[in-house]
Amino acid sequence: MNSTMKTYATVVLAAGKGTRMRSAIPKVLHPLAGLPMLGHVLNAVETIPLTSAFAPLAATITAHRPIVVVGCEAAQVQAAFGERCYYALQAEQLGTGHAVLAAREAVDALSPPPETVLVCYGDTPLISAEMLARVVAHHVESQATITFLTATTEQPSDFGRVVRDASGAVVEIVEVKRATEEQKRIKEVNSGVYCFERRWLWETLPRLARNPFSGEYYLTDLVAIARSQGRTVATVTGALEETVGVNDRVQLAAAEQILRRRILERHMYAGVTIVDPAATYIDAEVSIGPDTVILPGTMITGRTQIGSGCRIGPGTTIESSIIGNRCIIRNSALEEAILEDDVRIGPFSHCRPGAHLARGVRMGNFGEVKNSYIGAETDMHHFSYIGDATVGAHVNIGAGTVTSNYNGITRQKYRTVIEDGAFIGCDTIIVPPVTIGEGAMTGANAVVNRDVPPHALVVGVPARLLRMLDPAAAAAEQASSDAEGGKKE
Repeated sequence: MNSTMKTYATVVLAAGKGTRMRSAIPKVLHPLAGLPMLGHVLNAVETIPLTSAFAPLAATITAHRPIVVVGCEAAQVQAAFGERCYYALQAEQLGTGHAVLAAREAVDALSPPPETVLVCYGDTPLISAEMLARVVAHHVESQATITFLTATTEQPSDFGRVVRDASGAVVEIVEVKRATEEQKRIKEVNSGVYCFERRWLWETLPRLARNPFSGEYYLTDLVAIARSQGRTVATVTGALEETVGVNDRVQLAAAEQILRRRILERHMYAGVTIVDPAATYIDAEVSIGPDTVILPGTMITGRTQIGSGCRIGPGTTIESSIIGNRCIIRNSALEEAILEDDVRIGPFSHCRPGAHLARGVRMGNFGEVKNSYIGAETDMHHFSYIGDATVGAHVNIGAGTVTSNYNGITRQKYRTVIEDGAFIGCDTIIVPPVTIGEGAMTGANAVVNRDVPPHALVVGVPARLLRMLDPAAAAAEQASSDAEGGKKE
């Protein structure tokens, strides 16, 4: 790190017990749009240096890895985020001022020590990187001791009121419990994002008095202290929506709606057609190429990647899959699958984990593929199951084909290999481990329990050789048979 550059550190307060969630899961780990609540906050924090608001500072100030203040459920939070951030433990929850003080050792251990400490909450998943960057940038530019984010609302509710003097300068933040009736009518409220001068913060936090109503140490009281010392207190105004905290499952659902609306709008502005946004669910980490159409009743989750020019839905579920360009998926489900370009699936088909469909595969209705590779331009017709198999290119898989890949006696799974150009007749049962050779064919209702040579036609139960399908293959098969016979003699 360039020694001439200044630095800032972000402290994310995530030690709250979240009792109103009524859950064994820590509040900040409850998922929204496919990510834990805290994950959305960390995404915003980590993206600050990439925002337009931060651009003027990019050459002079850089960020440290964020510090998350955790509480009694620290192990679960640390397991979820690992080395993505540093951690500080607030063993006893005594308010926001006490929580920030718990991060002192972790902040001061950073090298070089940060001049600025940004503080935000882990239960505010709607906060944007741009808004956080605006607070940091204004704090640095104004050389303030404290800079905090405010919002204006017609329904201030339980938010702390921002009290200003006749000149418009901030005097204090008054918590609603101790606000006068006149102060309760103030429409400007504290949004819970702060920047502090680090040295002043550590000097002042230990001197905070306990709040007489709750017995806790409130970070908001620092504003009045700074003002009484004649220090600069700056504010940035933003949208209240971004900093609303999630304390129960009703608020969780409300935040989810807002996040999903933002996600859908981001994709639509990027060239994706979403026919009915109210009936479409897309997680935060999904990427979709332009000119793809998403039809109603579709849910796309995890880190799914979808190419351009696709048509997805209606009634389709895609989880953590990779889909190429110009694919069509109708009324089907995909889990951890890979589809190359120009694949068509459905309706009512299922690609389970490990399914890999190469370019131009056509998979009909009520088909299922699991842990298998299906080669290019292969047709897999309806009511078929392909599991633990490698299927070549230009193969025809007739309706009702099943790979009996699981042995219920030894509890093992065996693989099937179907080579290029093979033709698998309707209702063929394949009992692996077997290989069906290039250009081979199985008759309808065949049960294949041994290898089939290339260009052979097998029929029956169990399947037996009926004839070879081309003279060259027949001669080779006869020579092989003669050689085997000679060995036996």
